[in-house]
Amino acid sequence: MVAIALVVALYFANRYWIAPIAARAKVSASASSDNPQAPDFALPELNGQTLRLSDYRGKVVLLDFWATWCGPCQMEIPGFIQLQNKYRDQGFTVIGVSLDDSTEPVKEFYNEFKMNYPVAMNGSKKVDLLYGGIIGLPTAFLIGRDGRIYAKHSGAQPNSVFEDEVKLLLAVQGTSEAKDFHTEGHAEEGSKIELATPEEVNSEIPGVDISKLTPQQKTDFKKVLASQQCNCGGCKYNLLDCRRLDSTCPVSRKAAKEQLAQLLKTGVPQSGDKAAAPSGGGSSTPVSARPASARE
Repeated sequence: MVAIALVVALYFANRYWIAPIAARAKVSASASSDNPQAPDFALPELNGQTLRLSDYRGKVVLLDFWATWCGPCQMEIPGFIQLQNKYRDQGFTVIGVSLDDSTEPVKEFYNEFKMNYPVAMNGSKKVDLLYGGIIGLPTAFLIGRDGRIYAKHSGAQPNSVFEDEVKLLLAVQGTSEAKDFHTEGHAEEGSKIELATPEEVNSEIPGVDISKLTPQQKTDFKKVLASQQCNCGGCKYNLLDCRRLDSTCPVSRKAAKEQLAQLLKTGVPQSGDKAAAPSGGGSSTPVSARPASARE
């Protein structure tokens, strides 16, 4: 009788206590790997104050990389203003990060459109690299109260797409993970959101962490990159120059990382197939298409 009672007790304990906890742990681990922590940054706002992303922890954030010369960006901003008005009191905010080189056109645009959310200037040209390199505008990230990135939208989207996702994230209590979140529209669902490390951003070859290489390996690595052409379709740079002059180029970044992986594995870099530029959903303006006065 005692043995039977123990078996029954173990069965119910496993079914209603141990198994559910294990399942939740598995889901949580999966969600954590798919939804990375948004990299923190500090940038100057238009009003002269410093905007720190970490100050918005506990809020749902729509982080929008945009520019005044980007047509699709202009199409989205009235919708963002509406979202800010509608959900601000529920713990939501839009944060704009302008990729313009000068604050003057941004200030004029801000006043003309009566923008009601903070806008910062990416003067260092590094914050966009932290977020994987912004190759087209607009690019928006949806960040939950827990500071994790739940969606990335490349290209302009209907305002309803953002509103549906914002409501899902606002429904999460406290700073818990949004386990039931799902992307809408043309979000990059099913693909890992690629971010960059500070070592990659601050590298002398932007986007490629060469901190583990010896001085001689660094020299050899640069020579190999300088000997290969970037085939992104028009820049006419070798891989080394492309990384230094156009750090947002996904083709040279992927090719350089492949060379680095080969070097770390065998000690000798070797040529391989170049990567194809990724395609994004929605209407977008390539960063490389910005006005000549605004290019790096």
